[in-house]
Amino acid sequence: MTTEDLLKQIEFIKEIDKIKYIQRRTKLFSSDRNENDAEHSWHLAMMAIVLSEYSDKEIDLSKVIKMVLIHDIVEIDAGDTFIYDQDKNHDNTEEELKSAKRIFGILPEKQAKEFIEIWTEFEDGISNEAKFARSMDRLEPLLQNTSNNGGTWKEYGVKYHTVYEKKKVIKEGSTKLWNYAEKLIENSVEKGILEK
Repeated sequence: MTTEDLLKQIEFIKEIDKIKYIQRRTKLFSSDRNENDAEHSWHLAMMAIVLSEYSDKEIDLSKVIKMVLIHDIVEIDAGDTFIYDQDKNHDNTEEELKSAKRIFGILPEKQAKEFIEIWTEFEDGISNEAKFARSMDRLEPLLQNTSNNGGTWKEYGVKYHTVYEKKKVIKEGSTKLWNYAEKLIENSVEKGILEK
């Protein structure tokens, strides 16, 4: 790596600090404070490390960690789209791809290419690593909402069917974690924190 590469990498590191300012709708566990994207990404990385044994398929854990740390960086430009948003499709990948190219493009060419490929792989959700990473991404807010007596479900009037459909992605990466998540969803209905 050259001095020019180092300067590009430092510029990228400065740029991604902006992810700390992207507020998510979901609140921290048992809290009324909204989580930011940096906290979310860190938490997913820790979840992947702790829960990797529950992946249905063999995975490259370091690649999963890269995916969950990289996946929301595009929101610096594209913004966070609430998963239960009724007006804007959560799969706004064209807008996000533009953001990925700009932000990852700050890096030296080889790294930029690698980061865009990892981000795209996560978005496509086809590889074993992407399936498991996406499981983490859907499990974390489920755990948060159940710890907050319904959290964003109650705040935005989200119903059981919508939650169930959005969370089914967990099953693609881990049957065991999906079974756990499904029970949490059913228990949330029984407790009255998620409407049928």
